[in-house]
Amino acid sequence: MPQRSLGLTLPQRGTFFGIAGLGELVETAHFADETGVFDSVWIGDSLLAKPRPESVALLGSLAAVTTRVRLAVGCLATFPIRDPVLFADQWATLDQLSNGRMLLAVCTGIVKPNDASAKEGALYGITDSSRAGRLEENTEIIRRLWTEDKVGFHGKYRSFEDVTVQPKPVQSPPPVYIASNPVPHPLATRALRRVARIADGWMTTRKTPEHLTVNLPAIKDFLREEGRDPEDFGVSAYHNLNLNPDREAAYEESHRFLGEYYGPVFTPEQARNWTAAGTPEQAAADIRALYGDGATEVTLRITSWDWRNQLKLLVDEVIPRVLSDD
Repeated sequence: MPQRSLGLTLPQRGTFFGIAGLGELVETAHFADETGVFDSVWIGDSLLAKPRPESVALLGSLAAVTTRVRLAVGCLATFPIRDPVLFADQWATLDQLSNGRMLLAVCTGIVKPNDASAKEGALYGITDSSRAGRLEENTEIIRRLWTEDKVGFHGKYRSFEDVTVQPKPVQSPPPVYIASNPVPHPLATRALRRVARIADGWMTTRKTPEHLTVNLPAIKDFLREEGRDPEDFGVSAYHNLNLNPDREAAYEESHRFLGEYYGPVFTPEQARNWTAAGTPEQAAADIRALYGDGATEVTLRITSWDWRNQLKLLVDEVIPRVLSDD
């Protein structure tokens, strides 16, 4: 993966509070593809824990209006509750429609406030405590279905015999990242080891600087223990952007936007750490710092109600500074 790869994250949940309709999100993906400056377009996923327009259906529309950018979901929070055979077929079809441009980032989808993920999982008889194990099993299943015929699988949660998924994806297999944001702490070891053991890359959010500067070196150590080369491992930083000559006003609006998007779950300090803010020069410096901390890709979501104008500023004034060799 090239250094300083850039993605655009569509404000998918913003359809619920007047940011953009679904049609405009699709048009924005087409715009991002045509600019030539974005390498990927991202959307999110959830069913009931953090509701939003459904990701697989939306990605089908994005595949139809783009030809160049990778199409990614980060993270697929519903992955542990989805049927892996059906999902393998859906994702393979998307990979065919996009001519091999799909990137999957999965996660456990655990949302503790209001027992949101527990209530979601209860519809399917799935507990929060089983989500990590199901993520691991489902990852193995979809990879095998994408590359093998007459697959048999016998795990803790899924068992089947003689299953063949057609069509196969263009990529063999499509990459599967794990999105995880554990607070840097010895207890994070299990989650970080899982990334190094089974993922093709890691996606994280920088709610504290240590989410990259502490967790990423740990993952690289675990990769070496697994006999894997850290230099071949993608690291995607999912970050926010708010452009305003008044940097403090940019942080404040980003915090308010995140409150509308997710509910009151992020502190002002977390929003500050998670946002490239201020003038184009300041925002570009913030983004470049993420690459300095080890990210191989930064995907940006504009956390402003004036996101259309900010998107133009991002393309015209921020990205050239990010990509500059100065």
